[in-house]
Amino acid sequence: MEIIINGVFLLSEVNLPKTKRGKETLDKILKAAEVLFSSQGYYNTSITDITRKANVALGTFYIYFKDKKSVFAFLINELSKSLRHELSLAIKECKSRYEAEYIGFKTFFEFVKQHRGLYKIVWEAQFVDKKVFRDYYEGIAKGYIERVNKAKTCDEVKKELDTETIVYCLIGIANFIGLRWVIWENEPVPNRVIEDMMKFIKEGAFN
Repeated sequence: MEIIINGVFLLSEVNLPKTKRGKETLDKILKAAEVLFSSQGYYNTSITDITRKANVALGTFYIYFKDKKSVFAFLINELSKSLRHELSLAIKECKSRYEAEYIGFKTFFEFVKQHRGLYKIVWEAQFVDKKVFRDYYEGIAKGYIERVNKAKTCDEVKKELDTETIVYCLIGIANFIGLRWVIWENEPVPNRVIEDMMKFIKEGAFN
């Protein structure tokens, strides 16, 4: 089956299930892969480890995936899709871009709390498949750029600043604030940090 991951064609590497039972099995494999890739890393995790953790037969794995790299890439794509979906739902009712940024950051930090292996899995992709790593961030940035451009037309964001530069700065802020508190300290990002972060962003990019 041909699928597209963030604009990249993967031919015959993932066979998406059509039945409820098949989807449940695929979900078990992905959850097991997420736990193991985040705790042991890609290179120290075998397909046997994944199937044992998922409590499925080794042959079942190959019904859905060509190899370990394909499940790794698909997992990153699914995490990206899930994150973008959560963000879209969270900011849907926001009245301004600034409010959307505030809610979006908090939603991202909560997502990281629920998927603590996100950083390790995504960043290890640099050494497994650089294109998968790049596609993850470009997939997030694409819609972000569109929304910031829309905010520029409403005179919410400084028009003289390059939109892509703004977006990657915001992604970087989210990444490292989340790393500093949610991952390193294993606690929610303090409100004072969020307020200072938003003040910094407002004075730098917003009108």
